[in-house]
Amino acid sequence: MSFFRSWPYELVLGWRYTRAGRATRRNGFISFISGVSMLGIALGVAALIIVLSVMNGFQREVRDRMLGVVSHIEIYAAGGGALPDAEGLRTRLLAHPQVHGAAPFITAQALLARGEDMKGVLVRGIDPAREPEVSALQDGQAGVLQRLVPGQFQLVAGRDLAMAVGAVPGDAVTLIVPSGQVTPAGALPRLKQMRLAGLFSSGHYDYDSALVLVHLDDAARLFRLEGPGGMRVKLHDLHQARQVAAELQQTLGPGFAVRDWTQQNRTWFAAVQVEKRMMFIILTLIVAVAAFNLVSTLVMTVTDKRADIAILRTLGASPGSIMGIFVVQGATVGVIGTFSGLALGLLVAFNIDVIVPALEQLFNASFLPKDIYLISRMPSEPLASDIVPIVLISLVLAFVATLYPSWRASRVNPAEALRYE
Repeated sequence: MSFFRSWPYELVLGWRYTRAGRATRRNGFISFISGVSMLGIALGVAALIIVLSVMNGFQREVRDRMLGVVSHIEIYAAGGGALPDAEGLRTRLLAHPQVHGAAPFITAQALLARGEDMKGVLVRGIDPAREPEVSALQDGQAGVLQRLVPGQFQLVAGRDLAMAVGAVPGDAVTLIVPSGQVTPAGALPRLKQMRLAGLFSSGHYDYDSALVLVHLDDAARLFRLEGPGGMRVKLHDLHQARQVAAELQQTLGPGFAVRDWTQQNRTWFAAVQVEKRMMFIILTLIVAVAAFNLVSTLVMTVTDKRADIAILRTLGASPGSIMGIFVVQGATVGVIGTFSGLALGLLVAFNIDVIVPALEQLFNASFLPKDIYLISRMPSEPLASDIVPIVLISLVLAFVATLYPSWRASRVNPAEALRYE
């Protein structure tokens, strides 16, 4: 008790009033409402942290897997067609301090068929020797890209694509290319028999179900091009892509078109940001509702403690001190609820990769079908830039909710309060 004697009496009484509701039957209902408010704040804060952490993790996971297949920057000839002096262009790109690697490519659309099964695909012609400089597809997949040999007309397909057409490595498949011959009966597509040399898995369903890789020379022959149609560039820091793209565009001049990954996937990332912002607003309203439950709790407490307030006023307590007592009581509920929610939210956010698989196994269901959500596991990335505002907003709402009831307490007339006591 000697420790508490050094505290201002407003803090001590406010803390005692917060605890005292549990001791008597008379105040049991007030204590219950206070507990519900505290629980509501805790659950609201925890829900905010968990949801925003999952959305951050989802955005990071999809971005990283997407950039394992697509490029940080892509460069094309401004008028279309093959790049002029592709080797010279690559040398100029590698001279930039932010460029990690560069590799030529050809991209076009086609149909992949096996028997009666047929699927539209994106064909990408690559140089297997240089592709690892700009792509993560080869990582941990036993050098699957090195199986592409020029002149043998082999291809590497995504696992989901191969499953869709019923093909396994070694099978013969047919690639139907739209740039065919013009006959009196009309334009006919060209068909090329190819062998499935291997499979890749990027972890991104859109690419695993629609991307086909062939050797650059074979792609040039298939699509009747004179050379690479573009150059893929990987940077040391992907977040510098927009700035580096602008610098490269200025260096290369108007004869080339430069696009970075933020431009290629702008709609998707913008949609995720809008969803994240709306979820923050909606879940903040949950915290606000729980915080403003403190108003009813404190109003009932003030009504119940009118005699105590009157005695304190007659002993010399100022209206500001009375107001401070009830601000402390309400703020204590807000602080305990906020930091309980913070602890619960971080506990779930950091262990969601364990919790979700356990729930999926318990209910025998998949919460993330990869053909809908692009990835098949629940990621999480708690960020201080999200968590700090959540905690501050919750504390501010709890504090604001205490002001009116505390002001009412400071206006209690001691004579009227003690008349019937």
